Amino acid sequence: MNRKVSVIEDLDGKKIVFIHDIKFKGKRAMNWNEVKEYLKNYVGEFYNIVANNEMIYIGNDFPSEYTGSKYTYKLKGAVAKAKANAAQGIPELLETAHGGSYRENHKEKHNRNVKYGWYRYDSRFALPVYNEQEKIERYNVFHASMIIRHSEDRKKYLYDIIDIKKEMSNSLE
Repeated sequence: MNRKVSVIEDLDGKKIVFIHDIKFKGKRAMNWNEVKEYLKNYVGEFYNIVANNEMIYIGNDFPSEYTGSKYTYKLKGAVAKAKANAAQGIPELLETAHGGSYRENHKEKHNRNVKYGWYRYDSRFALPVYNEQEKIERYNVFHASMIIRHSEDRKKYLYDIIDIKKEMSNSLE
């Protein structure tokens, strides 16, 4: 995979994953099948959340859940584009994640693959905004929640990225 991604710290010392290219474009709707194919490159990989030394795996269900969840289905416009392009920074988003709040599993359909509950971590990423001359004008910063499932094999798997919101006070020029 050809990825142009870096991690920087903002003035408050918080890490931001900079994604330097818009790989998935769409004026009206995203091509989630393209994103799904791209995400399959991560299946079988694992990454370490630096803040707490947790190992997070990427399972076979991740590409389908990321691109086909109820949350993704509702997305429109800039947030849909942000989620699609955040796929390029999955390793760095996991590595810079923080928080780690726990919630028990209450849905019977997840009894086997979420035996030990859910975790939610926070991360931030930035995407370029181009002007009419196709030059980068600024970067928009987004907050995202990474949903992790703790499976019966006692491993933690990235399940989805949700609650993507543009940070209004953080456009980086």
